[in-house]
Amino acid sequence: MNFGFTEEQNLLRDQVERFMQDTCPMPRVRELSNTGGFDEALWKQIGELGWLGLLIPEAYGGLGLKWIDQVVVLEAAATGLCPLPIASHALASTAILACASDAQKSRWLPAMASGEAVCTLGLYDDANWIDPSAITASAKASGEGYVLGGTKPFVNDASNADYLLLAVHGPEGLALAAVGKEEVRITPQPTMDSTKPMASVDLEGVHISADSLVPMTQEQLSYLTDCGALAVTAEMVGAGEAILNLTSDYAKQRIQFGKPIGQYQGVKHRLADMYVDLESYRSLCYFAGWCADDDPQELARAVSLAKGYASDAFNQIGIDGVGLHGAIGFTAEYDAQLFLKRSKWARPMFGDSDFHLNRVASLGGL
Repeated sequence: MNFGFTEEQNLLRDQVERFMQDTCPMPRVRELSNTGGFDEALWKQIGELGWLGLLIPEAYGGLGLKWIDQVVVLEAAATGLCPLPIASHALASTAILACASDAQKSRWLPAMASGEAVCTLGLYDDANWIDPSAITASAKASGEGYVLGGTKPFVNDASNADYLLLAVHGPEGLALAAVGKEEVRITPQPTMDSTKPMASVDLEGVHISADSLVPMTQEQLSYLTDCGALAVTAEMVGAGEAILNLTSDYAKQRIQFGKPIGQYQGVKHRLADMYVDLESYRSLCYFAGWCADDDPQELARAVSLAKGYASDAFNQIGIDGVGLHGAIGFTAEYDAQLFLKRSKWARPMFGDSDFHLNRVASLGGL
Protein backbone atom coordinates (compact mmCIF):
# COMPACT_ATOMS: atom_id res chain seq x y z
CA MET A 1 0.00 0.00 0.00
CA ASN A 2 1.29 3.46 -0.90
CA PHE A 3 1.03 5.85 2.05
CA GLY A 4 2.59 8.75 0.17
CA PHE A 5 0.93 11.68 -1.55
CA THR A 6 0.21 11.65 -5.26
CA GLU A 7 2.12 13.78 -7.73
CA GLU A 8 -0.90 16.09 -8.03
CA GLN A 9 -1.10 16.54 -4.26
CA ASN A 10 2.60 17.37 -4.04
CA LEU A 11 2.20 19.90 -6.85
CA LEU A 12 -0.74 21.41 -4.98
CA ARG A 13 1.38 21.70 -1.84
CA ASP A 14 4.17 23.42 -3.77
CA GLN A 15 1.70 25.83 -5.31
CA VAL A 16 0.27 26.87 -1.96
CA GLU A 17 3.71 27.28 -0.38
CA ARG A 18 4.89 29.43 -3.30
CA PHE A 19 1.76 31.55 -2.99
CA MET A 20 2.48 32.19 0.68
CA GLN A 21 6.10 33.07 -0.02
CA ASP A 22 5.56 35.25 -3.08
CA THR A 23 2.04 36.70 -2.83
CA CYS A 24 1.23 36.64 0.89
CA PRO A 25 4.59 36.78 2.71
CA MET A 26 4.87 37.41 6.42
CA PRO A 27 4.94 41.24 6.16
CA ARG A 28 1.60 41.08 4.33
CA VAL A 29 0.26 38.62 6.90
CA ARG A 30 1.23 41.01 9.68
CA GLU A 31 -0.39 43.92 7.88
CA LEU A 32 -3.68 42.08 7.45
CA SER A 33 -3.75 40.70 10.98
CA ASN A 34 -2.93 44.06 12.56
CA THR A 35 -5.75 45.82 10.74
CA GLY A 36 -8.25 42.99 11.06
CA GLY A 37 -8.82 43.41 7.35
CA PHE A 38 -9.64 41.02 4.56
CA ASP A 39 -7.82 41.09 1.25
CA GLU A 40 -10.42 40.54 -1.47
CA ALA A 41 -7.73 40.40 -4.14
CA LEU A 42 -5.93 37.53 -2.41
CA TRP A 43 -9.25 35.75 -1.84
CA LYS A 44 -10.11 36.08 -5.52
CA GLN A 45 -6.72 34.69 -6.47
CA ILE A 46 -7.05 31.55 -4.38
CA GLY A 47 -10.58 31.13 -5.71
CA GLU A 48 -9.22 31.19 -9.27
CA LEU A 49 -6.61 28.61 -8.22
CA GLY A 50 -9.40 26.30 -7.10
CA TRP A 51 -8.53 26.05 -3.42
CA LEU A 52 -11.96 27.20 -2.26
CA GLY A 53 -13.81 24.50 -4.16
CA LEU A 54 -11.65 21.48 -3.38
CA LEU A 55 -14.41 19.67 -1.49
CA ILE A 56 -17.29 20.93 -3.64
CA PRO A 57 -18.46 18.54 -6.40
CA GLU A 58 -17.86 19.48 -10.01
CA ALA A 59 -21.61 19.79 -10.54
CA TYR A 60 -21.53 22.89 -8.32
CA GLY A 61 -18.38 24.41 -9.78
CA GLY A 62 -15.82 22.77 -7.50
CA LEU A 63 -13.08 20.19 -7.99
CA GLY A 64 -14.75 17.30 -6.18
CA LEU A 65 -11.65 16.23 -4.25
CA LYS A 66 -11.32 14.81 -0.74
CA TRP A 67 -10.45 16.01 2.74
CA ILE A 68 -6.90 14.70 2.41
CA ASP A 69 -6.44 17.23 -0.42
CA GLN A 70 -7.90 19.92 1.83
CA VAL A 71 -5.39 18.90 4.51
CA VAL A 72 -2.58 19.50 2.01
CA VAL A 73 -3.79 23.06 1.34
CA LEU A 74 -4.39 23.92 5.00
CA GLU A 75 -0.99 22.60 6.04
CA ALA A 76 0.89 24.44 3.31
CA ALA A 77 -1.01 27.71 3.92
CA ALA A 78 -0.25 27.51 7.65
CA THR A 79 3.49 27.46 7.02
CA GLY A 80 3.03 31.18 6.37
CA LEU A 81 0.25 31.68 8.97
CA CYS A 82 -2.22 32.50 6.22
CA PRO A 83 -4.87 34.88 7.64
CA LEU A 84 -7.47 34.08 4.96
CA PRO A 85 -10.52 32.06 6.14
CA ILE A 86 -9.70 28.95 4.09
CA ALA A 87 -10.47 26.52 6.92
CA SER A 88 -13.73 28.23 7.86
CA HIS A 89 -14.83 28.22 4.23
CA ALA A 90 -14.00 24.51 3.87
CA LEU A 91 -15.98 23.66 7.01
CA ALA A 92 -18.98 25.63 5.76
CA SER A 93 -18.76 23.72 2.47
CA THR A 94 -18.62 20.45 4.36
CA ALA A 95 -21.66 21.40 6.44
CA ILE A 96 -23.73 22.19 3.35
CA LEU A 97 -22.67 18.98 1.60
CA ALA A 98 -23.50 16.92 4.68
CA CYS A 99 -26.78 18.52 5.72
CA ALA A 100 -28.39 20.63 2.99
CA SER A 101 -30.95 19.70 0.38
CA ASP A 102 -30.11 19.65 -3.33
CA ALA A 103 -31.86 22.99 -3.78
CA GLN A 104 -29.84 24.56 -0.95
CA LYS A 105 -26.61 23.13 -2.36
CA SER A 106 -27.39 24.61 -5.76
CA ARG A 107 -28.14 27.93 -4.11
CA TRP A 108 -24.94 28.27 -2.06
CA LEU A 109 -22.12 26.05 -3.33
CA PRO A 110 -21.35 27.62 -6.74
CA ALA A 111 -20.70 31.03 -5.19
CA MET A 112 -18.56 29.41 -2.51
CA ALA A 113 -16.51 27.41 -5.02
CA SER A 114 -15.64 30.55 -6.99
CA GLY A 115 -14.90 32.62 -3.89
CA GLU A 116 -17.72 35.03 -4.68
CA ALA A 117 -19.16 34.32 -1.24
CA VAL A 118 -17.10 33.94 1.95
CA CYS A 119 -18.71 31.57 4.45
CA THR A 120 -17.97 30.39 7.96
CA LEU A 121 -19.39 27.89 10.44
CA GLY A 122 -20.27 28.36 14.11
CA LEU A 123 -21.28 25.31 16.13
CA TYR A 124 -21.11 25.54 19.92
CA ASP A 125 -22.12 28.38 22.22
CA ASP A 126 -19.68 27.47 24.99
CA ALA A 127 -16.02 27.71 24.05
CA ASN A 128 -15.06 24.88 26.41
CA TRP A 129 -17.94 22.45 25.95
CA ILE A 130 -18.39 20.15 22.95
CA ASP A 131 -21.83 18.60 23.23
CA PRO A 132 -25.24 19.13 21.61
CA SER A 133 -26.36 20.65 24.92
CA ALA A 134 -23.75 23.38 24.41
CA ILE A 135 -25.85 24.74 21.53
CA THR A 136 -28.23 27.20 23.19
CA ALA A 137 -29.15 29.41 20.22
CA SER A 138 -32.67 28.78 18.94
CA ALA A 139 -34.86 28.96 15.87
CA LYS A 140 -38.62 29.23 16.49
CA ALA A 141 -41.30 28.99 13.84
CA SER A 142 -42.74 32.36 12.88
CA GLY A 143 -45.13 32.64 9.95
CA GLU A 144 -43.47 31.11 6.89
CA GLY A 145 -39.99 31.29 8.41
CA TYR A 146 -38.16 31.32 11.71
CA VAL A 147 -37.04 33.83 14.30
CA LEU A 148 -33.64 33.26 15.86
CA GLY A 149 -32.51 33.82 19.42
CA GLY A 150 -29.27 33.66 21.38
CA THR A 151 -25.63 34.50 20.79
CA LYS A 152 -22.82 32.57 19.12
CA PRO A 153 -19.49 33.54 20.72
CA PHE A 154 -16.04 33.07 19.21
CA VAL A 155 -17.11 32.36 15.64
CA ASN A 156 -14.04 32.12 13.44
CA ASP A 157 -13.79 34.72 10.66
CA ALA A 158 -17.32 35.99 11.32
CA SER A 159 -16.35 39.61 10.63
CA ASN A 160 -15.01 38.74 7.18
CA ALA A 161 -17.73 36.31 6.11
CA ASP A 162 -20.61 37.18 3.79
CA TYR A 163 -22.70 34.31 5.13
CA LEU A 164 -22.66 32.39 8.38
CA LEU A 165 -23.92 28.87 9.11
CA LEU A 166 -24.78 28.80 12.81
CA ALA A 167 -25.97 25.82 14.82
CA VAL A 168 -29.30 26.27 16.56
CA HIS A 169 -32.04 24.22 18.18
CA GLY A 170 -35.00 24.34 15.79
CA PRO A 171 -38.60 23.15 16.17
CA GLU A 172 -37.60 19.65 15.05
CA GLY A 173 -34.14 19.42 16.63
CA LEU A 174 -30.66 20.57 15.68
CA ALA A 175 -30.25 22.72 12.59
CA LEU A 176 -27.96 25.18 10.87
CA ALA A 177 -29.30 28.69 10.34
CA ALA A 178 -27.90 30.41 7.25
CA VAL A 179 -27.69 34.17 7.79
CA GLY A 180 -26.08 37.03 5.90
CA LYS A 181 -23.65 39.30 7.69
CA GLU A 182 -26.03 42.24 7.30
CA GLU A 183 -28.80 40.35 9.11
CA VAL A 184 -26.92 39.86 12.40
CA ARG A 185 -24.89 41.94 14.83
CA ILE A 186 -21.23 40.95 14.77
CA THR A 187 -18.86 42.08 17.52
CA PRO A 188 -15.14 41.30 17.11
CA GLN A 189 -13.61 39.54 20.11
CA PRO A 190 -9.96 39.93 21.08
CA THR A 191 -7.81 36.82 20.69
CA MET A 192 -4.13 36.08 21.22
CA ASP A 193 -3.61 35.17 17.56
CA SER A 194 -4.58 38.12 15.38
CA THR A 195 -4.22 36.00 12.22
CA LYS A 196 -7.31 34.08 13.39
CA PRO A 197 -9.99 36.73 13.98
CA MET A 198 -13.07 35.70 15.98
CA ALA A 199 -16.32 37.46 16.76
CA SER A 200 -19.54 37.15 18.71
CA VAL A 201 -22.72 36.93 16.61
CA ASP A 202 -25.97 38.19 18.15
CA LEU A 203 -28.97 36.35 16.67
CA GLU A 204 -31.68 37.79 18.87
CA GLY A 205 -34.80 38.65 16.87
CA VAL A 206 -33.30 37.79 13.46
CA HIS A 207 -35.87 36.46 10.95
CA ILE A 208 -34.88 33.93 8.29
CA SER A 209 -36.87 32.22 5.55
CA ALA A 210 -37.85 28.56 5.74
CA ASP A 211 -35.23 27.53 3.16
CA SER A 212 -32.45 29.15 5.23
CA LEU A 213 -32.76 26.53 7.98
CA VAL A 214 -30.83 23.30 7.36
CA PRO A 215 -31.78 20.29 9.52
CA MET A 216 -28.82 18.59 11.22
CA THR A 217 -28.57 15.33 13.18
CA GLN A 218 -26.31 14.72 16.18
CA GLU A 219 -24.21 12.41 13.98
CA GLN A 220 -23.73 15.20 11.45
CA LEU A 221 -22.81 17.62 14.25
CA SER A 222 -20.19 15.15 15.47
CA TYR A 223 -18.86 14.76 11.92
CA LEU A 224 -18.54 18.52 11.46
CA THR A 225 -16.76 18.79 14.81
CA ASP A 226 -14.33 16.09 13.70
CA CYS A 227 -13.71 17.90 10.42
CA GLY A 228 -13.07 21.10 12.38
CA ALA A 229 -10.53 19.33 14.58
CA LEU A 230 -8.92 17.86 11.47
CA ALA A 231 -8.64 21.28 9.83
CA VAL A 232 -7.03 22.81 12.92
CA THR A 233 -4.61 19.90 13.23
CA ALA A 234 -3.58 20.28 9.59
CA GLU A 235 -2.80 23.92 10.28
CA MET A 236 -0.79 22.88 13.34
CA VAL A 237 1.31 20.61 11.11
CA GLY A 238 2.18 23.46 8.76
CA ALA A 239 2.82 26.02 11.48
CA GLY A 240 4.83 23.51 13.51
CA GLU A 241 7.05 22.79 10.53
CA ALA A 242 7.58 26.49 9.92
CA ILE A 243 8.64 27.32 13.49
CA LEU A 244 10.92 24.26 13.55
CA ASN A 245 12.64 25.39 10.33
CA LEU A 246 12.89 28.97 11.60
CA THR A 247 14.44 27.82 14.87
CA SER A 248 16.80 25.34 13.21
CA ASP A 249 18.08 28.01 10.81
CA TYR A 250 18.59 30.41 13.71
CA ALA A 251 20.53 27.77 15.67
CA LYS A 252 22.91 27.40 12.71
CA GLN A 253 23.53 31.14 12.47
CA ARG A 254 23.57 32.35 16.08
CA ILE A 255 27.16 32.34 17.35
CA GLN A 256 27.80 31.98 21.06
CA PHE A 257 31.17 31.25 22.69
CA GLY A 258 32.73 31.02 19.26
CA LYS A 259 30.43 28.54 17.52
CA PRO A 260 26.78 28.16 16.39
CA ILE A 261 24.41 27.34 19.24
CA GLY A 262 23.10 24.44 17.17
CA GLN A 263 26.30 22.58 17.99
CA TYR A 264 25.47 22.51 21.69
CA GLN A 265 23.85 19.33 22.93
CA GLY A 266 21.14 21.11 24.93
CA VAL A 267 19.92 22.85 21.77
CA LYS A 268 20.16 19.71 19.64
CA HIS A 269 18.02 17.73 22.07
CA ARG A 270 15.23 20.31 22.09
CA LEU A 271 15.24 20.57 18.29
CA ALA A 272 15.12 16.76 18.07
CA ASP A 273 12.14 16.67 20.44
CA MET A 274 10.36 19.28 18.33
CA TYR A 275 10.98 17.22 15.19
CA VAL A 276 9.78 13.93 16.69
CA ASP A 277 6.58 15.51 18.05
CA LEU A 278 5.87 17.23 14.74
CA GLU A 279 6.34 14.07 12.67
CA SER A 280 4.21 12.09 15.11
CA TYR A 281 1.14 14.27 14.89
CA ARG A 282 1.76 14.88 11.18
CA SER A 283 1.30 11.15 10.53
CA LEU A 284 -1.79 11.01 12.74
CA CYS A 285 -3.23 14.01 10.89
CA TYR A 286 -2.68 12.45 7.46
CA PHE A 287 -4.40 9.25 8.57
CA ALA A 288 -7.34 11.22 9.92
CA GLY A 289 -7.55 13.15 6.65
CA TRP A 290 -7.72 9.88 4.73
CA CYS A 291 -10.38 8.51 7.09
CA ALA A 292 -12.66 11.52 6.52
CA ASP A 293 -13.67 10.15 3.12
CA ASP A 294 -12.30 6.62 2.85
CA ASP A 295 -12.98 5.19 6.32
CA PRO A 296 -15.53 7.44 8.07
CA GLN A 297 -16.21 4.84 10.78
CA GLU A 298 -12.63 5.34 11.98
CA LEU A 299 -12.69 9.14 11.70
CA ALA A 300 -13.64 9.95 15.30
CA ARG A 301 -10.81 7.90 16.79
CA ALA A 302 -8.28 9.02 14.19
CA VAL A 303 -9.11 12.71 14.62
CA SER A 304 -8.98 12.50 18.40
CA LEU A 305 -5.59 10.79 18.29
CA ALA A 306 -4.26 13.53 16.01
CA LYS A 307 -5.81 16.55 17.73
CA GLY A 308 -5.20 15.15 21.23
CA TYR A 309 -1.48 14.71 20.53
CA ALA A 310 -1.06 17.90 18.51
CA SER A 311 -2.79 20.20 21.00
CA ASP A 312 -0.04 19.73 23.58
CA ALA A 313 2.84 18.95 21.21
CA PHE A 314 2.42 22.03 19.03
CA ASN A 315 2.06 24.19 22.12
CA GLN A 316 5.42 22.88 23.38
CA ILE A 317 6.98 23.35 19.94
CA GLY A 318 5.89 26.99 20.04
CA ILE A 319 7.34 27.46 23.52
CA ASP A 320 10.64 25.79 22.60
CA GLY A 321 10.85 27.70 19.32
CA VAL A 322 10.61 31.03 21.11
CA GLY A 323 12.87 29.87 23.96
CA LEU A 324 15.68 28.70 21.67
CA HIS A 325 15.71 32.11 20.00
CA GLY A 326 16.45 33.71 23.34
CA ALA A 327 15.35 37.27 23.99
CA ILE A 328 14.76 38.09 20.33
CA GLY A 329 12.08 35.38 20.14
CA PHE A 330 9.90 37.34 22.56
CA THR A 331 9.96 40.56 20.53
CA ALA A 332 6.98 41.59 18.41
CA GLU A 333 9.26 42.31 15.46
CA TYR A 334 10.44 38.71 15.21
CA ASP A 335 8.20 36.00 13.72
CA ALA A 336 8.77 33.24 16.28
CA GLN A 337 6.22 34.65 18.72
CA LEU A 338 3.53 34.57 16.01
CA PHE A 339 3.75 30.78 15.86
CA LEU A 340 3.53 30.50 19.64
CA LYS A 341 0.34 32.58 19.50
CA ARG A 342 -1.03 30.28 16.80
CA SER A 343 -0.41 27.30 19.08
CA LYS A 344 -2.39 29.00 21.86
CA TRP A 345 -5.30 29.58 19.47
CA ALA A 346 -5.23 26.04 18.10
CA ARG A 347 -4.97 24.21 21.42
CA PRO A 348 -8.65 24.48 22.50
CA MET A 349 -10.27 24.71 19.06
CA PHE A 350 -12.74 21.85 18.47
CA GLY A 351 -11.55 20.16 21.64
CA ASP A 352 -8.33 20.28 23.66
CA SER A 353 -6.08 17.34 24.51
CA ASP A 354 -8.17 16.35 27.54
CA PHE A 355 -11.34 16.12 25.47
CA HIS A 356 -9.80 14.15 22.62
CA LEU A 357 -7.66 11.76 24.66
CA ASN A 358 -10.63 11.01 26.90
CA ARG A 359 -12.65 10.28 23.76
CA VAL A 360 -9.93 7.96 22.46
CA ALA A 361 -10.10 6.05 25.75
CA SER A 362 -13.88 5.95 25.58
CA LEU A 363 -13.91 4.70 21.99
CA GLY A 364 -11.40 2.05 23.05
CA GLY A 365 -13.75 0.76 25.71
CA LEU A 366 -12.00 2.25 28.75
